[in-house]
Amino acid sequence: MNKTIWIFYLLIIVHQGVVRAQNVENLLLKDYRPVSAFRIPQVEVKKARCPVIDAHSHDYAKSKEEVDEWVNTMDSVGIAFTHIMSCNWIGEPIDVFMERYRDYPDRFGFWCSFDYTGFDEPDWEKRAIASLVHYHKLGVIGVGEMGDKGEGDLYGYPVEGRGIHIDHPRLKPLLEKCASLGMPVNIHVGEPIWMYLPIDANNDGLMNSANWRIDTTKTNCLGYDGLMLHFENALKANPKTTFIACHYLNMNHDLPRLGRLLDQYPNLYLDISARVSESAATPRATREFIIRYADRILFGTDNGRRAQMYRSVFRILESNDEHIITPGNSHYWPLSGFELPDDVLKKIYRSNAEKLFKIKSL
Repeated sequence: MNKTIWIFYLLIIVHQGVVRAQNVENLLLKDYRPVSAFRIPQVEVKKARCPVIDAHSHDYAKSKEEVDEWVNTMDSVGIAFTHIMSCNWIGEPIDVFMERYRDYPDRFGFWCSFDYTGFDEPDWEKRAIASLVHYHKLGVIGVGEMGDKGEGDLYGYPVEGRGIHIDHPRLKPLLEKCASLGMPVNIHVGEPIWMYLPIDANNDGLMNSANWRIDTTKTNCLGYDGLMLHFENALKANPKTTFIACHYLNMNHDLPRLGRLLDQYPNLYLDISARVSESAATPRATREFIIRYADRILFGTDNGRRAQMYRSVFRILESNDEHIITPGNSHYWPLSGFELPDDVLKKIYRSNAEKLFKIKSL
């Protein structure tokens, strides 16, 4: 091989190295798609260890045929019963909505939202309570998912409760009525702490927080601690009302603080829906927390009706798998399983919900 050919090959090698370096240096975090190189045992959980009550889902079936498909999926993964939140979001009477699910009366339960129409009118509480009683007679289980991310209960329907937080004085008669009717209140308070932190190189939940960032510069938009204060006010003022703070109360980053709230307020429960990424990032701390408060935690998903979605949550709860990299996990950190004891799994999967919602044992 002559000198010219050697130089040619050398230039190609150098060029390829430069291109690779440029590609790496120009790689954006949003395009990062890691694939684990670890060769470690993996557990496939096809079906939950015992029948499960999903205490937090939504209207993911838009026809009777899709309801049939959903039930088939539930059967295949071990979901015995599903709670559908915010049924009056869909813009039709709840009794009409419930008709879609009428073939499966033992598989689905329904929740309603508050309607803030005419909130400033003197008789609003009376009308809202009458509506609540009507829903209860239809078989509605509870109120929720309420949702306050800083600007009030924007999950109200058909009129949202902008500027109306859970401890507003005019909500107290409704919360008391919920208690007398035995209707729990499921509420989404704030968002994970990363959404309130600066969107910069120090935010370890950067990409997810950038997508779901809370803009507290908006007029009358509360920050994280302000929201938690309003929620604690409601817990304190309504001791007979059962509150279910969904998504671990968005407090995965501070489990000691969350534990103190559970210790102080026996009317507070949690559901674990839609926070696999946040909880499984700290598996030992979360496992210890779940075991300690096993009587106060409900299973929930809030993430569609795909079989693989359910199975991915079961895997976190049941296995001790490590370094789980899941497509679509926008936090870009690996997850690990909790390997919860059977007695704890049974409480979270079903028995806590059976007691709270007065469901016959599965």
